[in-house]
Amino acid sequence: MKILLLGALSTASIYFAQTYPASAIPENLKKNADVVIRKDFTTAQINKIDEIRYQFNTVTTVLNKDGDSKALIYIPYTKGDNVSDVKVTIYDEAGKKVKSFSKSDFGDFANNSQGVFYSDNRILGLSYTSAYYPYTVDFSYQITNENTIFIPDFVPFSSPNISLEEAQFKIINKSGIELRTKTYPSKYNYGSVIASDNGSEKTYSYKNIPAIDDAQMLPQPVKILPKVSFALAKFNLEGKQGTLNNWTDFGTWYYTNLVEPVSASTPAIKAEVAALKLEGTTEEKVKKLYQYMQTKTRYIFVGLGIGGWLPMLPDEVHKKGYGDCKGLTNYMKTLLNEAGIPSNYCVINSGSSQVSFDPEFPAMGGNHAILMVPTDKGNIWLENTSQQIAFNHLSYSTADRNVLAVTKKGIELISTPTYTAEQNTEKQNLKITLSEDSTIKGEGQFSYTGSQYDSNLSYTYLSPKERIESMKSRFDVLNFEKVEMKDFVNDKDNALVKFNLDFKANNYSKTTGANMIFRAVPIFSNYHYKTDENRELPFEIGQSFEDEYEIDFILPKNYKIDEVPQNVTINSEFGTYKLTLVKNGESLKVNRFIKINKGIFPKEKYNDYVSFRKKALNGDNAKILLTKI
Repeated sequence: MKILLLGALSTASIYFAQTYPASAIPENLKKNADVVIRKDFTTAQINKIDEIRYQFNTVTTVLNKDGDSKALIYIPYTKGDNVSDVKVTIYDEAGKKVKSFSKSDFGDFANNSQGVFYSDNRILGLSYTSAYYPYTVDFSYQITNENTIFIPDFVPFSSPNISLEEAQFKIINKSGIELRTKTYPSKYNYGSVIASDNGSEKTYSYKNIPAIDDAQMLPQPVKILPKVSFALAKFNLEGKQGTLNNWTDFGTWYYTNLVEPVSASTPAIKAEVAALKLEGTTEEKVKKLYQYMQTKTRYIFVGLGIGGWLPMLPDEVHKKGYGDCKGLTNYMKTLLNEAGIPSNYCVINSGSSQVSFDPEFPAMGGNHAILMVPTDKGNIWLENTSQQIAFNHLSYSTADRNVLAVTKKGIELISTPTYTAEQNTEKQNLKITLSEDSTIKGEGQFSYTGSQYDSNLSYTYLSPKERIESMKSRFDVLNFEKVEMKDFVNDKDNALVKFNLDFKANNYSKTTGANMIFRAVPIFSNYHYKTDENRELPFEIGQSFEDEYEIDFILPKNYKIDEVPQNVTINSEFGTYKLTLVKNGESLKVNRFIKINKGIFPKEKYNDYVSFRKKALNGDNAKILLTKI
């Protein structure tokens, strides 16, 4: 018995020493994963209106080098937070302990990413690099925060190529304040929430959720995964307490605490507006003020004041000439006030994925501020952080979603503009001269509107040399010998970018005997579309757009058009493609049109979409045959 008992104890000792061996990970969780979250347990204890204590414990197995960035060891915090019980243990593939760390091993850094000038946000960070894969990080800490306005959403993970073995969010409410919760199921049955409610203690969990493969045209994980949101009916933010039962209550608090205190003008600002001698319609006055503001300010993030949510005073922006989205928006609002034009400070979720606020679940949120000016002819929208963006134009990162428009009477949820395909345009007018040596010389006029205006606005920040390099990279379907961008214009009145190109390209045509062959469309997006028979998730076309090209080919002397492809028309639920070719003596005119419809489409239609785009590419590559006379 003693021998058996000793053997059992020895076996148990080995077993418990090998914590989280990689071999125990289910095979379905390894698929498409760089990282497997073995355990993600959070306990949030709400003690009173201005105290919430979090206990975090995550165990993450990093399968390969690409997973290192998904398992960083850091603790974000702000002044006043109490961080304690910090423990980190590293295990090898077999689950054997390699090393352990405590809070004293962490560095303390300002959380100042690029563009951040002033901020109360800080990070405790631990740098660890493993020479071997897989390895496992067991990371736990406790943090007490006075700001109870923010309770994080409970989601399985936030990016592709991460899988989850088990996660739990327990929230213990000892404050006596009502806690509202809302569960958002996955629209695609990609995991589900298991919930239990024991009055003041609520527990939510996920189990065995496979990684989302970073496939082509994948919607953001936030649109795929389930989520649980939380909000206290009464809250604290840096000593400012309020109620959050509905958008009206919250909006009144927001206006009183975060908008009105920084709305004061000054004699200098009054004189500034008076000097502009504003005349004309409301729109004309707003435009003049806005474009004036752009010339004298620049964007720098400032994360100070009531948790980083309080805008800079307009007088500070006036004197210093800089501010972040909050400060610049507030400054623009003050300029408008001096002109007698009312406007609304608006909070929005900025990003490539259109995320809106839930009208039925009021909660603090958003990551950006813009301004809305109501007029009899419609709302004017102002993005105040860019010196180059057009008047009354929102980029793809803020269009097509709702905002929290803050007023004295509360918050109103208002939708930002949605741009149609006809508003998101690219137009090319090309004159191409073909030569017998297979080269071409080209002159082209290019113009872009809507979301395509946004994607070309970056040229305003580039030098002439950088623009040339960008053109070579962007239009690499041509083998440029030389290219020059000329007459670049950012039309800030009409949200239009336009420029001209002069270029020479090699190896455009092929000569075989007395024949010359070349493709119908010189410049197009030569994207590689690949079918996927095992597509697991829907695909998203993020923006509608419409492209229209007019191309005039001048033929080389002593050549005639022998063969021209038939005109092409392709209609699909994803869009329309048309290619027409017209012979005209010694020249050939080609018109190319494509319209793409935005939307999220089921996985079963992905290969249909690929087929549509491949047919359009075949049209772009349609061959024209010339014969020597």
